[in-house]
Amino acid sequence: MPEYAFDLVIIGGGPAGYAGAMRAIDYGKRVCLIERAKIGGAGVYHGALSSKTLWELSQRIRNVNETIIGPGKVPYEITWEEVRRTVDEAVFERKFQFSCHIKLLKTQRRDLFEYHRGFAKMIDEHRVGIIREDGSTLEISTENIIIATGSRPKQLPQLTADEKIIMTSNGIDYLEEYPKSLVIVGAGVIGCEYATIFSNFGKTKVYIIDKADRILPFEDEDISRIVSANLERRGVIIHHRAALQRIEIVDGEVEYEIDVDGKREIFRVEKALLSIGRSSNKEGIGMEELGIKTGPNGKNIGDTDTQTNIPNIYAVGDCSGRIALVNMGEIEARHAVERMFGNKKTPLSYDNVCTIMFLEPEVAAVGLNESQCLSQNIPCKVVKLDYSVMARAIAMRKTQGFFKIIVTNDNEMKILGMRAVGEHASSAIQAVALLIKMDRGIAELAELVHPHPSIVEGVQECVRMLMDRSIFKSSVFKDKLACYSLVDGVKTPLQRL
Repeated sequence: MPEYAFDLVIIGGGPAGYAGAMRAIDYGKRVCLIERAKIGGAGVYHGALSSKTLWELSQRIRNVNETIIGPGKVPYEITWEEVRRTVDEAVFERKFQFSCHIKLLKTQRRDLFEYHRGFAKMIDEHRVGIIREDGSTLEISTENIIIATGSRPKQLPQLTADEKIIMTSNGIDYLEEYPKSLVIVGAGVIGCEYATIFSNFGKTKVYIIDKADRILPFEDEDISRIVSANLERRGVIIHHRAALQRIEIVDGEVEYEIDVDGKREIFRVEKALLSIGRSSNKEGIGMEELGIKTGPNGKNIGDTDTQTNIPNIYAVGDCSGRIALVNMGEIEARHAVERMFGNKKTPLSYDNVCTIMFLEPEVAAVGLNESQCLSQNIPCKVVKLDYSVMARAIAMRKTQGFFKIIVTNDNEMKILGMRAVGEHASSAIQAVALLIKMDRGIAELAELVHPHPSIVEGVQECVRMLMDRSIFKSSVFKDKLACYSLVDGVKTPLQRL
């Protein structure tokens, strides 16, 4: 009998924890995965999969209605029951894959993999206690521990969501009908995604409380402007510069009061959605007793390359307090395991993470944006290409959007970042993301034969503009194309006629 029953115990079976367990199996290590609720976590339930299924369905409804629009045409509608059925099918499909995978692993690789359903608490750095569903307890020993306990939606200090009238993203999944009206508190990515979803369906009057001057304030103004205009075109009311003074349930509905530039206004809606961020699930798992340190405001567990101040304990995913994305959590967990068992020395980079925002239009991002270059006083070159000059976008009749690529202000023109706004945006950033990771310039993209017609051809045309070889000249199509340097806040056109 070895000194430790397991090489690794992972607390939490969401995307990060699950990825870490599978990577440990790759190394032939004995791993125990513990999940207190649902395997797959928010990546499957009440999060990425369910909300994006809603978005995909709402986009189809919007596309149909934009196609058939005309005098006397009745908008196409589906019932909320049909919406829920589609989401439930998607969640079940993914849940079934996880369940089957675990069942087969427990049979075929029982020498390496063990799974327990229950609440886990670290007793010390080498022992974990489990309270199982039936109330029984189990204590196991391990060489290493990964904390991957995920996160939950934040609540307002003065209000706890009942998940029926005032909801978080968890409660949205239990709606029984389209809300007649909905106020969304928070104008970040998730809030704007749900505003897009419900306005696409066309059955809900949507309001957004935005404390800033514009929605998505962390992105460039041109991105915020196009998303905001589309929401407002579909009837969404955005309360800009609004301070929420009061929100409460009155007569079975939601009453909220806001202050906009010193003027108080009161509104009454059927439902409310709190979209103000997420909080790490780290209570009660033994962190305080073991003396595991956290960064400012209790965030950044595992501050040294996923490793905590206790060398054999790591923290990954949402609970680490860094970038709350499924893909980032999976990479963190895999990286932690590779440090343990693969002697990996290269630190994990949090720069240039690919993201996608499911808005109207779709927004994909990697690396720095123009605003960040300005605020950090980074000299750069910027190129912008409108979707309306891309053959594939014209063929799809989806010409709203643009590509923006930012490179260093030198002859190498190494890519600093890219923003893609429009159809197929998420597919367009991959080559650019790879060049950023490789610290390479843009020349390779200029000569690569791209598929035609495709959206990614726009990336090539951006690169050609930077190299002064483009087909369409930015000095001619000034309303569709732009190519300029940005030094000390001053824009200087680059392309010659």
